[in-house]
Amino acid sequence: MLFSLVLTVCLLGAMEHALLTRKLTKTVIDKAEPSDRDFFLWDKDLKGFGLKVCPSGRKVYVCQYRHGSGRRAPTRRMTIGAHGSPWTVESARNEARRLLGAAVQGQDPAKMKQEAKSVLTVAELCDEYQASGTATKKASTLATDRGRIERHIKPLIGRLRLTDVSKGTVTRFMQDVAAGKTAVDVKTRKRGRAIVTGGKGTASRTVGLLGGIFSFAVDVGLMADNPVRGVKRFKDRQNQRFLSLEELQRLGSSLRQAEATGVNPSGIAIIRLLILTGCRKGEIEQLRWQDVDFDLGFLRLPDSKTGQAIRPLSSAAQAILKSLPKFEGTDLVFPGSDLERPYVGTPKVWLGLRAAADLGEVRLHDLRHSFASMAVSSGSSLPVIGALLGHKDTATTAQYAHLHDDPVRGAAETVGQRLAGLIQD
Repeated sequence: MLFSLVLTVCLLGAMEHALLTRKLTKTVIDKAEPSDRDFFLWDKDLKGFGLKVCPSGRKVYVCQYRHGSGRRAPTRRMTIGAHGSPWTVESARNEARRLLGAAVQGQDPAKMKQEAKSVLTVAELCDEYQASGTATKKASTLATDRGRIERHIKPLIGRLRLTDVSKGTVTRFMQDVAAGKTAVDVKTRKRGRAIVTGGKGTASRTVGLLGGIFSFAVDVGLMADNPVRGVKRFKDRQNQRFLSLEELQRLGSSLRQAEATGVNPSGIAIIRLLILTGCRKGEIEQLRWQDVDFDLGFLRLPDSKTGQAIRPLSSAAQAILKSLPKFEGTDLVFPGSDLERPYVGTPKVWLGLRAAADLGEVRLHDLRHSFASMAVSSGSSLPVIGALLGHKDTATTAQYAHLHDDPVRGAAETVGQRLAGLIQD
């Protein structure tokens, strides 16, 4: 009687095992109904590959293997991932095949997975880089880096482990940014917006930043090689655009029209100064009255992109500055509404002017290139143009006096007068 009972239990166990071992397909998995406890469906073609069905209905792909040789080797089970995106039955089967192959070679897939979790992700590396790898960078550059990290790098490859990043990964990333996969238009502050469009130029510059981040990782021992090295980037043609004489005249007409219709005067004045000085947008937006020397006709820029610098002012540029009101409680030439921070509405004003003047995709920074182009056509030498644009640092303020009558000063006046004639009546 006892023998018969034991035999019956064994047969039932064998039948149950047979029922739960089959070719795992999407249809089989979709039809698997949960019970009051976890149960497993095992693939009959790939031993060790299975699906756990939880009482909640959740379905998880698993891999079961022996770590070691012989029947006494311990059996281990590890999770591959939940059924659904990104794990399909075929992708899970391929992963199980890889893990089981590693087990056959004497490796422990579960231990490998745990060790992989200890490797930094790209997002974590970016945070490390911003915390300790940017000591020599200026605040404005750091802000640009932070924007590219948060808007391009982290959304596309931030979750990848460093060990999973290859040249192919970087190439695909660059192509995705160029194609606009990270494009976004979101509200950032009470009145601010972040407009990210992507494009080849953005892709190329972001990959350049990524290369710097990975170089930092190599330097501190987090990576063996830099996967950006050898990746062919898109040519960045952003520095080749400048306005023609006709375009400058149209822009001048748009400026006068904007003034007449009540467009923000700070935005108008900033754009006029960008045209007449060749300065960078941030240099003018953050300008303080203490930096303006009307006696010698210079701007003292304590924190330009290239460090401390001076820029000669033409009489036309000085006239604009002298016409501006000074606000009590701030030294900013162009204060924002709270008087504590600079005015930041110039890009919005520029978009309206650009459209009115039919200038296409011309950027504010292209006004700087236009200034340089005008200097070239006026006969200025390259060293003089470099000084006009602040490409070289000025060590001390002792040099201001002798610059009053030098070629740089003369070039600034010539270029300023020519540009003023184009954009004014």
